[in-house]
Amino acid sequence: MLLELHVKDIALIREATVEFKNGLNIMTGETGAGKSVIIGSCMLALGGKARPDIVRDGAESAYVELVFSVEKESESYFRDLGIDPEDGIIVMSRKIASGRSVSRINGETVSLKTLRDAAARLIDIYGQNEYHTLMDTENHLAILDAFLGSTVAAEKADVKAAYDRYCNAEKVLASFDLDEEKKAREIELAEYEIAEIEEAGLVPGEEEELAAEYKKLNNSRNIIEYMDRAYGALTADAAGEALSMLESAMRYDPELSGIRDELYDAQTILSDALREISSYVSSCDLSEEKLRETEKRLDLIRTLETKYGKTVDDVIGYGKKKEERLGLLRDYDENRKTAEAELAKAREELCGACGRLSEKRKEGALILCAKIRSELLELGFDSVTMELSFTEKEPQENGADRVCFLTALNPGEKAKPLSEVASGGELSRVMLSIKTVLAKTDQIPTLIFDEIDAGISGRTAQKVAEKLAIISTDHQVICITHLPQIAAMADTHYLISKEELDGRNVTGIRELSGEEPVKELSRLLGGAEITESVMENAAEMKALAERKKEEKRSSLQ
Repeated sequence: MLLELHVKDIALIREATVEFKNGLNIMTGETGAGKSVIIGSCMLALGGKARPDIVRDGAESAYVELVFSVEKESESYFRDLGIDPEDGIIVMSRKIASGRSVSRINGETVSLKTLRDAAARLIDIYGQNEYHTLMDTENHLAILDAFLGSTVAAEKADVKAAYDRYCNAEKVLASFDLDEEKKAREIELAEYEIAEIEEAGLVPGEEEELAAEYKKLNNSRNIIEYMDRAYGALTADAAGEALSMLESAMRYDPELSGIRDELYDAQTILSDALREISSYVSSCDLSEEKLRETEKRLDLIRTLETKYGKTVDDVIGYGKKKEERLGLLRDYDENRKTAEAELAKAREELCGACGRLSEKRKEGALILCAKIRSELLELGFDSVTMELSFTEKEPQENGADRVCFLTALNPGEKAKPLSEVASGGELSRVMLSIKTVLAKTDQIPTLIFDEIDAGISGRTAQKVAEKLAIISTDHQVICITHLPQIAAMADTHYLISKEELDGRNVTGIRELSGEEPVKELSRLLGGAEITESVMENAAEMKALAERKKEEKRSSLQ
């Protein structure tokens, strides 16, 4: 969930920090107070486009920061993006200066793509101009699958596996693209390469052994010289003389026997070392012929590595692959027919898996559309139809279905795509209906609704408020509104206000407490003049909202 928003030098905001809570967070304020700036700041931090005039007049840069808490089960998703949630926290920030911006997650600079991929798992923002999820039909299938959840999990897994097999079969068949001339040339080349590798008689690990042997042979004269000098240094009978002196001293002090024994052991070890040096020097091979043979073998191996791989194992592996390829080329026509048959079989299996998935989706689509329609009727649409149209596309890893939400919002109208029939306010209610239906399966923890109340009032506004309360049982919901019915439903209420400071207008935001939420409801109800009866009405509305909210949430448990 979104824990904190920090904004500095953006539009009318000098500096503001908001700590958000669980449940339904409501923001209200006078027209022009800067409510849109709060949503705009969130969108900036999430990778939205920055307007040239976004930086506050007189400031060198603008800065926005969002702090999220992340559930344990979601941490692997972010680690796959290269993001490590430190103690379950993700901090997303963006600094804008001189027309350039820098985005960071947990202090590390990231691309806008990474920023947006991370944001997609954390938060959804829905405003009058931000209904891309509904307007883009490419997202409609994802909405349906999110509703169906585990119901289609097995079928989707079957389609994914069948699609992978089909792609592999396509690659195999694509490799059979040679005419007779090209095939003959490739056979000739393969035979030459295989013969060259076989003739070399490579042995795994031999290069390392040869390199060590070459180094030793190439430096054998230096080695013998050093060993001779070592032998000469050790043969001086210093240890024997020292041992004789200790034997003499022991006649006067028997306690020197311990030192005498240690020196005797040292003399024994020294004698053994001298014998080993002598033996090594005697066995050392100074043969120039052997040196040349070793060098020649190493040159051959490294030449083959230059042509066929970085290591001896790579070269041997290359040879085996060429043998397989040669066998295929020699029976080219027969193998091509086999590949064609395999591809046809894979496609048949893929189409069958897609068909089974499509049937499940069509069954689920009827249920989803019925639920959405029911929600829309409660949100003030007197007559509404909602359906999902299915068209077939080329099979892919998510199936062969292309789906599109069709609706008619007035009696007698033909159902058409949402983008053709719904206004911004209507789209907001459609989205709210979908979110209500998906509340139990949607993985995105934070939802922001801007102007969800556009074009509604009275009973419809009350229904929208209740829907927001229901969604906020499973999600953190942040909503900007000007309607008292919605504001009354707040678990936490924030006031966005504008005041003059040092001769300039400045936007601020703060959490309301005590009786302040009721006073703000009174302003929404009464406008400029707030009478005692308006205050009483606001208090009654707040109490009623609390009861409704409790009833709705209790019914879901």
